[in-house]
Amino acid sequence: MNDWTIFIYALESGAALMLMGLGLVLAVIMPSIDRWSKRFFIVFFSVLFFQSCVALAENIFTLIPAAGAVRVADVFLSLGSVSLPMLTVFLLHCCGENWRKSLHFRAVLALEGLYILLLAAAQFSSLFYYVTPDAHFHFGPWYSLLVCPTAAIELVNLDCLFRRRKALTRKHFLAMLISLLPLTVALLVHLFIPVFPLIDIGIGISALSMYAIILSEQVGQYLRQQREIAHQQAGIMVLQMRPHFIHNTMLSIYYLCEQNPREAQRVTLDFNTYLEKSLAALASDEAIPFSEELEHTRAYLNVEQALYDESLFVDYDTPHTSFQVPPLTVQPIVENAVKHALDPDSRPLRISIQTRKTDLGSEITVSDNGPGFDPAGGGKTHTALDNIRQRLELMCGGSMTISPREGGGTVVKLAIPWTASAANQI
Repeated sequence: MNDWTIFIYALESGAALMLMGLGLVLAVIMPSIDRWSKRFFIVFFSVLFFQSCVALAENIFTLIPAAGAVRVADVFLSLGSVSLPMLTVFLLHCCGENWRKSLHFRAVLALEGLYILLLAAAQFSSLFYYVTPDAHFHFGPWYSLLVCPTAAIELVNLDCLFRRRKALTRKHFLAMLISLLPLTVALLVHLFIPVFPLIDIGIGISALSMYAIILSEQVGQYLRQQREIAHQQAGIMVLQMRPHFIHNTMLSIYYLCEQNPREAQRVTLDFNTYLEKSLAALASDEAIPFSEELEHTRAYLNVEQALYDESLFVDYDTPHTSFQVPPLTVQPIVENAVKHALDPDSRPLRISIQTRKTDLGSEITVSDNGPGFDPAGGGKTHTALDNIRQRLELMCGGSMTISPREGGGTVVKLAIPWTASAANQI
């Protein structure tokens, strides 16, 4: 090799060393991955880090005669003798299988044992490879035979992956495929054209796919925590239902029983529906059909109209209902309007609820003719609206905007993208 080739190989080995070192640090400091995965990634990146150290040393000392042993070690490690069975273990673990009892893992162990035997035999014969006194590496006629077991291990891993693809999430399947395929191709090419840097690149890509798994686990855990927080906040909103609202409703039903029994029955059913939907939200951590949220909202407003008679008017224009929203999305918005904008001694409060299709998805508009929204105000009102906005983003990828209404009042718009409407994601 000329000096430029040695320099490029050394640069590649140094980059790989930094990559593996970063992976090791990441595996150590990540708090959200489970204990088994954490230990696996620490060992996995430790092995690759040591392998990169040997490869870098081999390139740095390639012109030193005493570096022959380093070159032999690099042959062993560049063929991925330890990391390949580890990928088998990780794949089987992700599928929920006992890797010790797996036929695929036993096949990989057998191939690994064959590779070690061939490597041991290579130390006593120049048929596989040999290193000259001046530390130059030469391939023997049987060198390809030495590569066969490691290439076979990768093929077994790919077979294991595709046979178990239904047991893996799409994220894990793609990450494992990216991890295995480049290195498999590199080893197959290495059977006919011995090029160690190609294997190093394959191992680097494999490490990057492991990064993707670690980071996706971390991001997934963060999102799960945020959803749990949002769900708990929604539960608190239900548990903090205004006591005076329940008290006034029960009193109204009491008086209506004598004055208008039929109306008392209707209000009782609406109030029961309101309570049922509110309490159901405590147990729900998934998006629900908008029709259910509308039923909850309608029941609440029916009760309020019974309480305030001619002081509250509601207009529904909701022809589009074939989409999904987080529970407690529209109902708290209209409750907020009633709580802060309805004044029996002032003009009647008029609330409008509209839905429509857009090019991007579905849109809900809730407007009122109250005094308007004060963005500088604090307290529970903003907490409830912030909770709705957060759950919209996490559960549907949606958004909420609040703006003044022309002529006085407030307009709240909720945008739900089509993908969320169809997928019922959380």
